Amino acid sequence: MNSVTAGVVLLFSLCLSSTDALAQQGKDQQKAVLITGASTGIGRNMAETLAAEGYFVYAGARKQADIDALSDIDNIQGIRLDVTAQEEIDAAVETVRKEGRGLYGLVNNAGVGVIGPMIEVDEEDMRFQMDVNVFGPYRVTKAFAPLIIESKGRITTTGSISGILSGTLFGPYSMSKHAIEAFTDSLAREMRKFDVQVSVIEPGNYNSAIIANLKRRMDARGQSPEGSLYEEEMNRMLAGMDSIEKDKDPDEVSAALLAFLSDPNPKRRYMVVPEEAQAEITIRKAIAELTELNEDQPYTYDRDELVAMLDEALASRKK
Repeated sequence: MNSVTAGVVLLFSLCLSSTDALAQQGKDQQKAVLITGASTGIGRNMAETLAAEGYFVYAGARKQADIDALSDIDNIQGIRLDVTAQEEIDAAVETVRKEGRGLYGLVNNAGVGVIGPMIEVDEEDMRFQMDVNVFGPYRVTKAFAPLIIESKGRITTTGSISGILSGTLFGPYSMSKHAIEAFTDSLAREMRKFDVQVSVIEPGNYNSAIIANLKRRMDARGQSPEGSLYEEEMNRMLAGMDSIEKDKDPDEVSAALLAFLSDPNPKRRYMVVPEEAQAEITIRKAIAELTELNEDQPYTYDRDELVAMLDEALASRKK
């Protein structure tokens, strides 16, 4: 090799090294967030919103067509991720590690809905409900925790106001979302030692794919209200689901996620509802539970003491 050729090779190598360094610098500066259940509904809205705000999003989906569609969006990489399949979770962790961006945020969004009377819902449906909505976040968080701890990042889960409320026919779904409330509180305390922030986002009724998926599963399993002890209630509830599918797009839910990821002192809970009535019923339910706990027990607090506790709690949120 003559000196001219050697010089060209050296210059080419330096250019490649410089390009690689710039690419790595870009990866280091851009915060990466993984979102499960990102193919439709709230998860898709979250992914697109974060990508538009400059985050790099690993968008989890189960179907190849959805993975490809997500990957066509700037700042989004579709990734195969079924939260009930440990091998896919492990593969996703390996993919994120190899990409070299690290992981700043984890959003446990994948979720399903099962409805039915508590004395009639079958065990297969109950297992399905818990496998996705409870064991899913548990599996994914456990797998990605080392990456989040390394970045001193943030973890949130899409809960629901159904994690506070419970009602006729919504027992299985509400049970799963109540579990997420406990999961969030325990995880937040445990991750505090690593400077990792944890929250739960609790949406009300927004336009999402969960209702359509619920109906498809009921049809596939041949389930109908006929013969149920709650036939009238189930027919009324199924008719009402058509209106839920026409609810607002979940832009406000994605805004809450952005706030959690960017706020130096994020909240533990982000209740996000499209109308005041949903906020009122949720807050009133929390107050009703407080009064039930306090009633007729050896250490009951009177009204003034309860108000003082409320004032103390409100003051602590302003710090």
